[in-house]
This record gives sequence, structure tokens and C-alpha cells, in this order.
Amino acid sequence: MNPEPLNDSDFESLASVLQSFGGKRAINVEQLDGFLAALVCCPSVIAEAEYLPEVWGDEMINEHAFTAQPVLQQFLSLVARHKAAIAHTLLSGGVFTPVLLPDGQGVFRGNDWANGFVRGMNLRKQDWVVLFDDEDHGGSFVPILALAHEHDPDPEMRPYKEPISADRREKLIIGAAAVMNIYKYFHSYGEVGRTASAAGSSTYRWFSAKIGRNELCPCGSGKKYKQCCGKVMLHWL
Repeated sequence: MNPEPLNDSDFESLASVLQSFGGKRAINVEQLDGFLAALVCCPSVIAEAEYLPEVWGDEMINEHAFTAQPVLQQFLSLVARHKAAIAHTLLSGGVFTPVLLPDGQGVFRGNDWANGFVRGMNLRKQDWVVLFDDEDHGGSFVPILALAHEHDPDPEMRPYKEPISADRREKLIIGAAAVMNIYKYFHSYGEVGRTASAAGSSTYRWFSAKIGRNELCPCGSGKKYKQCCGKVMLHWL
């Protein structure tokens, strides 16, 4: 049975509860979508008991007291349903569309979504190393890292010195939305798939750029990969 995707009313319910948490580490709906996408892509299964504190931003919340409240029961149900819907989309090879929120100027920037994805990666950092080290497919990370670190507090971690254009932002968001490449790498490709690929198999098609450490970063910064998103990834690891 296919999980029912969340509708606008469901997302409004999620947003209302998320806003009520009020903690500095609590996330919004856009970050939640990126966060859950990372959990689905991760090769390790991460239990609710581990990832839910990241959602509400407080490890001290009593989960039993939390789930005893009907509104919060519905919240947890919506989170689980949305995660299942993302998993179904990626597993079935469907088109993944990230949930983005407009800023005060009505621009869909995608920074929160990318930061949510990286936050999900943080739960199992070592699981992601194999893809990062794969020069054929590691480029899948680039648009996500570029958006996540666009406004990094450390200027050295920012891929761009100048504000990026609307066209480049659109390309980065489209690239970040191609998380099916990451999902396939861990869940469809596997070690057997990589061996077959080395022998010339074309079972899976890849859309992320092959990337060398001394090549220009695909994010469009004009810097070499090892001095741009590659440096960000090494710093994160």
C-alpha cells in the first residue's frame, strides 16, 4: 500500500507543532523534509528514538509524555507518513520534489532544506564517506553542500563570495532535489553494483558529475573542488 503524501493542511499542522517547540535546535518544515530525505538515503536504519530529538531540538523531552497528547500523536504520525512517502518516491524511481518555504521576499532559497539534509547526515557521518570518496558519483553532494554553506558563519566555508543569481540557485535546487542518485548509490547500486559498473554494466544511469579533486567545483564558484565543496565535506567529516 502506497503511503499517502501530506497535503497542505497536513504541512500546516506540522509547522504549527514545530513552531511550538521553540528550541534553538528545533527545525521547520523545509528542514524537516531535507532531514527525512537524508534518513531515507542513509545506508543505516536510524530509529525514531534517535532522530526525533533532532526534530524537536531537545533531548530532554519525555517521549512518553509527548506522545500522550493527541495533537502530538498526530504530529508523530505525520512525520512518519512523510518519511514513508519520501521513501516510496525514491524506491519507486519517482520524481522527488523538496518542500521549500519562501522567504520574506517570496524567494525559495533552499538553504533550510540543504541544512536539514546535512543535519540528517550528521547522525551517521561515517556512512557517507564511501560516496564522498567516490570520484564518479561524489558530485551528488555538491549542490546540497553549496546551499547548506551559502551563508556559513565561517566565510572560508562559503562556496560563493558574491550573492548567487536566481538562475544558479534554481540549478542548485534542482541538483539537490536529485537525491535519488544518492539513494540509488546506497540502496540499489551497492557493492555488487559497483563491481558490475567497473566491468561495463549500464544497469543504473547516473546524473551527478564525475568529479576530480583538482577540477572546477560543479557548484559554479570558479574554485577547484578541493578548495570549495570538497573542503566543506572534509571539514564536515
